[in-house]
Amino acid sequence: MILEIDAGNTFVKWRLLNHLDVVKRGRFLTEQLNRSIPVEWQAPVTEIRVASVAGKDVNQQIGSVLSGYHAIEIQFAQTTYVCAGVKNSYAQPERMGVDRWLAMLAAYNNVKRACCVVDCGSAITIDFIDAAGEHQGGYILPGLRLMKQGLLSNTAEIQVDRSMSSFDLEPGRDTSAAVDHGINYLFLSLVEKVARDINTPMESYQLFVTGGDGQLFASLVEGAEYFSDLVLDGLAWSLSP
Repeated sequence: MILEIDAGNTFVKWRLLNHLDVVKRGRFLTEQLNRSIPVEWQAPVTEIRVASVAGKDVNQQIGSVLSGYHAIEIQFAQTTYVCAGVKNSYAQPERMGVDRWLAMLAAYNNVKRACCVVDCGSAITIDFIDAAGEHQGGYILPGLRLMKQGLLSNTAEIQVDRSMSSFDLEPGRDTSAAVDHGINYLFLSLVEKVARDINTPMESYQLFVTGGDGQLFASLVEGAEYFSDLVLDGLAWSLSP
């Protein structure tokens, strides 16, 4: 049994694998590590793999929690220069978030051809890998909820009274709708730009999408594939001997 954990700033995602089969999965707020843990983590495991961008304190909390149940070493994935056929474009690879790196490893090794990886989480990241596994670089943008929070925190007069529950592009007729639909408008523009960029005369990229808002993104691009566990899938490629 293998326990895999993806620790972000907001959520911790986890799954238990029996060989390649997922037997349990879940997620909880990262701040919960200060108070309680999922009881499922107490199941006997032979290997623990962790991807974390949540910082040293959270990593220490994860280690402390797990050490009470498992007397085995915890493997924390790291971003490297080369791994599993993928070559990083960063001069200092360790400065790239390990979640981006793992998602790229999983995507490229899924198809062994040029691919574009979009992760729609708290931030939206877009990365391009060519057919030879060379990372061509990427983009980092604020995610949908971060856009909304940033706008509201800097505009005291705006009061939003409804949640972003639907993808509506009609011009807003009140401030709440104008904010929500304006963010949707930007999101669709990004989607359309990526859709154009992945189909060029020089090279066609397979589009992989993950993250909390990833299903929405994938639904707007023909041929896109959504993988909820793309970061977790990359752990095996990163940590296997």
